[in-house]
Amino acid sequence: MRNGVPILKGDRITLKPLVLSDSHAIQRMFPHWQIVRYLSHGMQWPYPADGARKLLQEVTLPLVAQGTEWAWSIRLNTRQRPLIGAISLSDRPNDNRGFWLGLDWHGQGLMTEACQLATDYWFDELGFPVMRVHKAMANMASRRLSEREGMRLIQVGPKDFVSGRMPAGIWETTAAQWRSRVTDAGFVTHALSLL
Repeated sequence: MRNGVPILKGDRITLKPLVLSDSHAIQRMFPHWQIVRYLSHGMQWPYPADGARKLLQEVTLPLVAQGTEWAWSIRLNTRQRPLIGAISLSDRPNDNRGFWLGLDWHGQGLMTEACQLATDYWFDELGFPVMRVHKAMANMASRRLSEREGMRLIQVGPKDFVSGRMPAGIWETTAAQWRSRVTDAGFVTHALSLL
């Protein structure tokens, strides 16, 4: 465990607490239009050469240290364990989970696995009763992931993204709904490693 953030292990991936040295891999993989276009408008675009380091050092890691955010790198369970993306949980109203995945790993179900691990942690370990996620309605891949998770759309309104102002939705699931879905589907919950 690092700064109160444990390692979460899945079948194909491991979520490891983000550290400043992850910024090099993030800087190589993250700044692609297909990844950033539906992110909050507060992100600088074009992405600066030190963008990943500054974000980790000045925003993410301080929030983790305060105990209001839990942030992980997503790594394959291979011998090299490369960083392929990131996922975080946040105690912010209507915006509790965010993620991105490197382009080479899209469409393989890896983000579904990462979201299951993080959402289990949100409800089972942190004890929050509700999870809400904010996303662009045009972000079909992310919307489909929320739908597969059994989340329901509770609000739609305009929001500014890197690619401009567009309709955004707030998706919600409760701890009871999440646990019922996991039990009904026969999923095996994650194992926590507190190393």
